[in-house]
Amino acid sequence: MKTSIIRDKQKILDFLLKEPELQLYLIGDLDDFFWPHTTWYCLSDKNEPEVVGLLYSGMDTPTFLLFQSKDDGSGKELIRSIKSVLPEKFNVHLSPGLLEIFGSQNIIKDYGQNLRMILKRNPEAVSDENIRRLSRNDLDKIENLFNVSYPDNWFDSRMLETGKYFGYFTEKMLTGIAGVHVYSDKYRIAALGNITTHPGYRGRKIAYKLTSYLCTDLKKTVTLIGLNVKSDNMAAIKCYENIGFEITGRYDECLVRN
Repeated sequence: MKTSIIRDKQKILDFLLKEPELQLYLIGDLDDFFWPHTTWYCLSDKNEPEVVGLLYSGMDTPTFLLFQSKDDGSGKELIRSIKSVLPEKFNVHLSPGLLEIFGSQNIIKDYGQNLRMILKRNPEAVSDENIRRLSRNDLDKIENLFNVSYPDNWFDSRMLETGKYFGYFTEKMLTGIAGVHVYSDKYRIAALGNITTHPGYRGRKIAYKLTSYLCTDLKKTVTLIGLNVKSDNMAAIKCYENIGFEITGRYDECLVRN
């Protein structure tokens, strides 16, 4: 087995498309919007990737992602071989069993286990005059809502340029939002994110309406829609299941020191 940095988009894509639901986020990071912030590592056998890991540096704290459906040792071997070149501190999104490579003593913060959910059926067609598409002109309202209802949320305002953010307005006040962490019409995939409702307006199905509306809009340009959700967030999981999402996997999320 040989470890190397790989920059051949087509070769990476061919590998990721073997399990597109598992590799949803990595496929999205092939898009030109994200590509400049990526470093791709692979463990190869006879020049063919056996496992691929991604270091994304487009945030203040880099994130390393590695997902695999079977624990055959290749993921651990790849991580061991590149540990010396990874940052001093970074977030990890790893399939179960891989986190142990870093050692429990090096976990700075454990964010718990997340579920991967994939949209398996068409969402309800929602028509509501309180829903409208958001843009950078709404940035102050968006940030105010996140400060109140989702303070630990990671939001990249550049994603507003995709046009795939929708807000719910109650008497001109932004009371709900649904958007994307990853979107690529080229690769026809999207990963939802930044979904929240103002605490004072919960229980009114605002998140359900917004997410359904967003998915209907996304399906005009993509074929695979997924999201991540905390495994203990039962209200959100139930909401997504009602829309048409199903749980397809899980992964561990932590902040680690190298």
